[in-house]
Amino acid sequence: MASFHVRSISLPTNSHPLTLAVEEQLCQLKATSSSSICQNLSGLQKLYECVEDFLSTQDGKCLDTVLDGSIMLLDVCSAIKDVLTQMRQSVQELQSSIRRRSNEVSEYMISSKKINKVIRKCLADLKNNKKNDTESSLLAEVEATTLAVFESILSFVSVPKENKSLISKLMLTKRVAHKSDEETSEVMKVENMVKALTKGIEVNNAQKTLGALEMTLQDLEDGLETVFRCLIKHRVSLLNIN
Repeated sequence: MASFHVRSISLPTNSHPLTLAVEEQLCQLKATSSSSICQNLSGLQKLYECVEDFLSTQDGKCLDTVLDGSIMLLDVCSAIKDVLTQMRQSVQELQSSIRRRSNEVSEYMISSKKINKVIRKCLADLKNNKKNDTESSLLAEVEATTLAVFESILSFVSVPKENKSLISKLMLTKRVAHKSDEETSEVMKVENMVKALTKGIEVNNAQKTLGALEMTLQDLEDGLETVFRCLIKHRVSLLNIN
């Protein structure tokens, strides 16, 4: 299983208990990086709850970089939420089409291509953010871990340009190895199902397959919404530090 590639920091043995609480949550997130994405989102929520307490010990020095990072995290989180919402709406429209027995998948395919284009841009932006992040501190580690979770979501919902080839499938498997096989199959089952429908092939349990993906996307949206609220609170706390 792959793990989050985030920096590790060494804290002195006499660190403040609130500092150690944040570090403990970071370690737990890294240790469970092979768990489901929803579990990792729940872990982020716990992490930021500890960060809120930790900020009460800070005096506001050298927080400019962290403030900039807080805006970036909000922007990324909002962009991913939009992607998930668009995906879920596309799935619902395809479900409706299948119920009408029209099996009109062209609109879904067009929407899917547009969404994947946005996802690829988001992933590229995340890589650039990682390259630009050279600060080594506890809050920088929190930011890096948050970005790693966000990246795992984007990797999960993305689809290779040429999914037909064995090489592409192997690359996808490697890229999302840290996610459960069940979650991965939900995305790929829908992609394979849509391709079959475009060829006029009847697909069994199509609604069940779409329903499973819709539920997963909804769970991710709910988890991201909670994290988004944590990030807003986090930024407000940073701004209030004197």
